[in-house]
Amino acid sequence: MNATLIASECEARTQPRVVVAGLASCFGCQLQITNAEAHLLEVLGQIDLRYWQLVSSEPLPDEYDVAVIEGAVTTDEAVRTVRELRAKAKAVIAIGACAVTGGVPGMAAAGFDDRVAGTFAGAVPSACGTMRAPKPVSDYIDVDFTVRCCPIDSYDFIRVLQSALYGSNHIEADRTMCGDCKRRENECFYKQGTLCLGLVTRAACGARCVNLGRPCNGCAGLSPDANLEAARATCTAAGVDPNRFDEALQMFNQAALIAAADAARKEAE
Repeated sequence: MNATLIASECEARTQPRVVVAGLASCFGCQLQITNAEAHLLEVLGQIDLRYWQLVSSEPLPDEYDVAVIEGAVTTDEAVRTVRELRAKAKAVIAIGACAVTGGVPGMAAAGFDDRVAGTFAGAVPSACGTMRAPKPVSDYIDVDFTVRCCPIDSYDFIRVLQSALYGSNHIEADRTMCGDCKRRENECFYKQGTLCLGLVTRAACGARCVNLGRPCNGCAGLSPDANLEAARATCTAAGVDPNRFDEALQMFNQAALIAAADAARKEAE
């Protein structure tokens, strides 16, 4: 739904009603929201926070305008939850790697049934519900806005929430992070023979880890411009085992890799 329409509708009634729901995750991105201490009260003053799963065991309210979702979809119950949120909310925001790409839970997506059988010996506890291979929220519902990375940046969340409420001409970057490193004149890790996933990762964080001297681990997800074969060739030229590159990709991109492989297999059939 158009964000301007959300703001105008809410202005006639009251503040925009917001809910924050958590699925399979560490809840770290919800905690990260509170780290914007200097602006938190100002943000809360613009919304009617109807529900926040991190601090309440009450059921979701019946009406709201914006749904913020953290976590991957891993059960039938989670599928029902995200579909309910989508049906009632005028805007849906997915926050964090788990919700946006499948994240760390998504690492279990490959051979999921065998993993479950090996872990529970065929007797899955009833508390787990009906389990599914972990997938991002967008595999089940339309998502209007995303806040990437693990964990999210508090101020990125504020910017995206403002966009959902009031509208914005901001366009999400789809380039790879390598360009950001070049603009900041960061030394390339591959010159040191060190693996870095900035070659294929979406530029969503300003190369924050690299700026601090740490290689990118790909938590923003694969860029649409990513060329995996070229990245593997770069690894080989730098003396980095391409198999390590493929293994590292699985931490935050397993769901996307599986989906791409399935699509390629269907196209070949």
